[in-house]
Amino acid sequence: MPILEGDEVSGLEARYKEALEWIFSIKRFGSKLGLEYIGHLLELMDNPQEDFRSVHVTGTNGKGSTTAMVASILSKAGFRTGMFTSPHLSSFTERIQINSCQIPLDDVLKLVDEIRPLCKEMEIDPGLRHPTFFEIVTAMAFQYFSDRRVDFAVIEVGMGGRLDATNVVKALVSVITNVGLEHTKVLGNTVLEIAEKKAGIVKKGGVLVTATQDDEVYLLLEEICSVVGSRIFRVGTDIIFKRLSTNYEGQRFRLEGIRHKYKGLNLPLLGKYQLLNAAVAVGTVEALGFHGVNVPVEAIEKGLKNVEWPGRMEVVQRSPLVLLDVAKDIEAMKAVKEALLSEYTSEKLIAVVSISSDKKIPQMIAELSQVVDRYVITVHRVLGRAADPLLIVSEAHRHGKPSEIVPNVKEAIARAITLAGGNGMVIIVGSVFLVGEAREIWFESKNP
Repeated sequence: MPILEGDEVSGLEARYKEALEWIFSIKRFGSKLGLEYIGHLLELMDNPQEDFRSVHVTGTNGKGSTTAMVASILSKAGFRTGMFTSPHLSSFTERIQINSCQIPLDDVLKLVDEIRPLCKEMEIDPGLRHPTFFEIVTAMAFQYFSDRRVDFAVIEVGMGGRLDATNVVKALVSVITNVGLEHTKVLGNTVLEIAEKKAGIVKKGGVLVTATQDDEVYLLLEEICSVVGSRIFRVGTDIIFKRLSTNYEGQRFRLEGIRHKYKGLNLPLLGKYQLLNAAVAVGTVEALGFHGVNVPVEAIEKGLKNVEWPGRMEVVQRSPLVLLDVAKDIEAMKAVKEALLSEYTSEKLIAVVSISSDKKIPQMIAELSQVVDRYVITVHRVLGRAADPLLIVSEAHRHGKPSEIVPNVKEAIARAITLAGGNGMVIIVGSVFLVGEAREIWFESKNP
């Protein structure tokens, strides 16, 4: 990309802002599962998803971290590796990356210019409909990966699996990190119903790697793999790990994988649950060997050591210690609680919290209240998504925890740091929108 000056930069940014406004305006069409319309859109684009090999990752928790780890390992192995994740913390361009480099603004503009008329064509066709936000962004990612001739794309599912827009790829290896109750109105009312939908990403002749600790879920996945004709490997039986040490810089662990034994692997991400995700990631890249793709041990070591996945037990300040974590549901909040109980000690723990209104707030606060001394309740800036802070206050009081409301996120964080004092600790936890906004205090946001 040529170096831009003055008016050229401002013109690019203005056009990029307009393009993003169009993309996000599509959310008015809602979220619709199904492959018919994304399939039609991609057909109009000459099926870019067929131009690269892929790894497909779903799960209730940990799928983003696992996606980042697999992509990092493949990049270190010398493959040109695309990564597609959602949602983003601070910048839309985080969603689409190649070898850890976010998609440039001018490429976003180019893709929007290509896709926008195709969407209009589908909208006016009485037999079709306008693609949804996620369908459009998925198509953009696939086209970008095709244009840039990636060797592999590591793709995170948006919701569920079988009918998710990403499930047009024919993945060599599929991943189901775990299965819990989520999006029950869409995916089903039981864990097994949800697991069955997630297993829709398993492909004939492929490999499934999972870290589910639910034996009933595993038996269902095993049965589905048998029917489809896919191998299956499970963390805890086929892949075994043990943590050796941990500090604020990361964790060290050993692992017995499908193909190799690793005496000492390093991971910069904190929390024991991240070791579970790392075990899945190692199993996933090893499973590529069944398709003739052999990833060197050195690439696995370097990929894990250098992985970046912000907003997950992320240390952003030391005195007092300040952590950020996107804990979007009950299971994620349990993982945060367990990490805080087992790995951190402080005189006082203050939680800055904002949670989206569609989450199970009473259960989430019940988990967090087992470790938190005081709450500072705030409101992230995405209008209409944040829960009423008074609801969170009432839940905090139900568990005997004092709380206060500071609507502005930056002011809420400053207040929490003051309350924590030099020997205390602050965790900023809850909505992805809260964590994204909070990160801007410590890290300058690059793009909208």
